[in-house]
Amino acid sequence: MYAVIESGGKQYRVAPGDTVAVEKLPGEIGAEVEFTKVLAVSTDAGELTAGAAVEGARVKGTIASHGRGDKVIVFKFKRKKQYKRTQGHRQDFTAVKVSEILA
Repeated sequence: MYAVIESGGKQYRVAPGDTVAVEKLPGEIGAEVEFTKVLAVSTDAGELTAGAAVEGARVKGTIASHGRGDKVIVFKFKRKKQYKRTQGHRQDFTAVKVSEILA
């Protein structure tokens, strides 16, 4: 059984027991979190339900940790103009351990 959820403008395929890194969520480590924006649910029998049919479906989990991703270097350059800019970025994330899918 798995579900496709939306969090922070991105979509994630999750199953019970998975740990997924989503955009930073408010809350302490160990706090319960619930995703109500479920886009699709697949059952053990292989049936995939998507669209308006999955209204009311929820995915529950707990916050495992907070962290920051790897550094991404942004380098801008224009030849012959003596223009160079370097900037680094590290995105904050929250690791969520999925406990159950309620369809």
